[in-house]
Amino acid sequence: MSTKSSINIDVHLDENKVPEKIIWKSKDGTESEQSRECKAMLLSFFDEETKDTFKIDLWTKEMQTVEMDRLVFQTLRGLADTYNNATRNVKLANAMRQFVEYFGEETEIIPKNQEKA
Repeated sequence: MSTKSSINIDVHLDENKVPEKIIWKSKDGTESEQSRECKAMLLSFFDEETKDTFKIDLWTKEMQTVEMDRLVFQTLRGLADTYNNATRNVKLANAMRQFVEYFGEETEIIPKNQEKA
């Protein structure tokens, strides 16, 4: 027997079609459902036929720059881990992680590494 999971995303827009609220809901094939509000989302789909990536990037007008910095930092860090797990290409994954560290330092999400000076 196969199971099915669902993720639904509701985007509430203002009169200028700018996102005011983003709510995602997930259901794991049981009656258990989870619902959360968020300020931003980044969603990518890889199309098998065209070999293109289709992206939906949305953020609410309440999203602050420092929050966007943290979202991008955490996303890049996760992408490096995902890439490593999927390809086992440690060399490139580590290069990605070096950029993530640089990004984190430049945005002051993490403290600058004093050993580099």
